[in-house]
Amino acid sequence: MVRCKFLQLLVAMLPLAMAPYALAQPPYPDDPLQSPMWTAHARLIFGDDPVRFDPRIQLLYPQVAENQRSFPVALDARGVGPVTRMVIFADLNPIPIAIDYSPDLAEPYIATRIKLDQRTPVRGAVQLASGQWLVAGGWVDAAGGGCSAPPVGRITGDWAAHLGEVRGEAWPTGTQGSSRLRITFRHPMDTGLVANIPTYAIEEMSVRSESGTMLGQMALFASVSEDPAITLMPRAAPGVTLSIVAHDTNGRTYAAKVPVARQSASVLPAQP
Repeated sequence: MVRCKFLQLLVAMLPLAMAPYALAQPPYPDDPLQSPMWTAHARLIFGDDPVRFDPRIQLLYPQVAENQRSFPVALDARGVGPVTRMVIFADLNPIPIAIDYSPDLAEPYIATRIKLDQRTPVRGAVQLASGQWLVAGGWVDAAGGGCSAPPVGRITGDWAAHLGEVRGEAWPTGTQGSSRLRITFRHPMDTGLVANIPTYAIEEMSVRSESGTMLGQMALFASVSEDPAITLMPRAAPGVTLSIVAHDTNGRTYAAKVPVARQSASVLPAQP
């Protein structure tokens, strides 16, 4: 009888004992993509912040990765309100996060190319000024090996001769005071997953105005493709010179000055 009452008391107290644990679990929404890594990545990126999937977030990418070493993806959050952070990540990559971007004085838009190591969900997440995260994404078919194969520059052997080359252009957009910046770096972006090749990647980049005002800054990871190409939309008028500075994991600095063109390039009409 005593044993029976003890077990009844234990069962009655079990929900109370589990309550603090249940309250401590962040209320992540169910993943429409049913990825096995969704909860782990949500805990890493979002922490205790509120999260929801939102169709207003546009993540643009091909459905099939023709080149798993260089997969184009663009994250566009214009029109959802003030944005403080933008993250691009691939669930099943060994290095999931590619870019963590803060558009300080820039439109909430970023485009780049990433590596894919296998078929995986690719996602974009943006954090609003309220602290809430909005997420979008989808499955991408990829042959695999994008993160574990050596960069092309390592194979051809010319990567060191071009390391540090920076090219950029900027044009005004249709929105007054806004520009479109495309910047490229020659860099192997080694993941450290290839035998005898340690991790070596650009790890941060910033864009400032002529006066030194921060327009946008980001952390980059080795899952960004070799020779990174990044497109942003800083708030800079025509004629303003943008200052771009990046650093890699070996402490090397890359810098460039890019003036915003006076007008966008236009296509002349065909002659009869």
